[in-house]
Amino acid sequence: MNAAARSATPITERPDLDGSLPRWDRLLLAMELGSAGLDRRSARDWFVDSVAFAFAVLAAASVTITHRAQVSTTMVVLNAALSVPACLSLWARRRHPLGVAWLTVALAAASSASVHAAQVAIFSAAIHARPRRALEATGGAIVATGVACAIYLDAGFFAVWTADAIAALAFGSFIRVRRELVDRLETEQQLRVHDARLTERARIAREMHDVLAHRISLLSVHAGALEVSTDASREEIVQAAGVIRTSARAAQEELREVLGILRADPGSETAQPPQPTIADVGHLVEQNRQAGMDVTLVDELSDLPVPALAGRTIYRVLQEALTNARKHAFGQPVSISLTGAPGELIHVEVVNHGGSGGSIDKRLEQVGAGTGLIGLAERLSLAKGTLEHRPLADGGFRLSATLPWNEAAAGGPGGRL
Repeated sequence: MNAAARSATPITERPDLDGSLPRWDRLLLAMELGSAGLDRRSARDWFVDSVAFAFAVLAAASVTITHRAQVSTTMVVLNAALSVPACLSLWARRRHPLGVAWLTVALAAASSASVHAAQVAIFSAAIHARPRRALEATGGAIVATGVACAIYLDAGFFAVWTADAIAALAFGSFIRVRRELVDRLETEQQLRVHDARLTERARIAREMHDVLAHRISLLSVHAGALEVSTDASREEIVQAAGVIRTSARAAQEELREVLGILRADPGSETAQPPQPTIADVGHLVEQNRQAGMDVTLVDELSDLPVPALAGRTIYRVLQEALTNARKHAFGQPVSISLTGAPGELIHVEVVNHGGSGGSIDKRLEQVGAGTGLIGLAERLSLAKGTLEHRPLADGGFRLSATLPWNEAAAGGPGGRL
């Protein structure tokens, strides 16, 4: 559920808040936020409701005794009798805050002993009901208080009871705002955790693609060569089989390392994917040459202190470019150029030239979901670099990438791409 949908969900329908909140915040939470729902009161809810009920009963008894001298015995009995349903209705104030508020307000107009029960109901309405409805109920309580004071000939209580009703509304509104703030902060925290999980999953998926796509394409090329080369010598077959076995073993080891990330505890320092460096570029090129590709490398970075993050990114760019060239244009020559200097931009260019070459196995062209360049562009973006790729007029393809030399500008020495 996105943030907009969650913010539109009534507080009473939020099931995702639990005891992870600070103790003081939980004390302010309503029953529907602090426990399973409205059908069950927590111990805190029972305590608060019992205190509110006891307060209303004691206040009703005190007011009844105070006003017994101003009115007849019949009015005293009526005053006390009407306060009974007003006090009892407070037990339903959480489920029906507005209904209880207006019931107690109506009773308070004819029973001064019900005024304090109405104040408790207003406090509850300010927490659970819409602010406008709670304000209307407060206005009704002030009017009812004036009527009760006129009936029981005691205008001195009007100002005090009016102030009490306003205070109940204000304090209830404060708790409501505080509760909504806690709810929003908890929701935002959950969304941040969810986004972090998605980001980590995307990173792991990118690593798995970078690690396995290259190895699997090597396997496919050599297996295809064995399939179509019916006149190959025993030595050539043994050599190709050895490359297949080596590549399969390397893919298995690299897959095990990547899957170890998923099994490791969050934050574990050992949960690191395979991280190649600029020194591994030569080995990558040699692997592709052994697979039958014609690769030319112009490397001006081999003797320079290329930062680790930039080196990993360069390796992944070349790995993806060579994998695509092997899948879609096997046999066509590929030229690689690595240029740059400390403090400047690093330029990576891979061009596979048009010619008579073709894929050793047309079925290999269908391997993959076409997301390699998308993931590569994302990797370059995270490294503050750019990626460009376009077909050439001679049927070839050109891929170029630029990224900053300064590792701090690309996310710091601890960055993982």
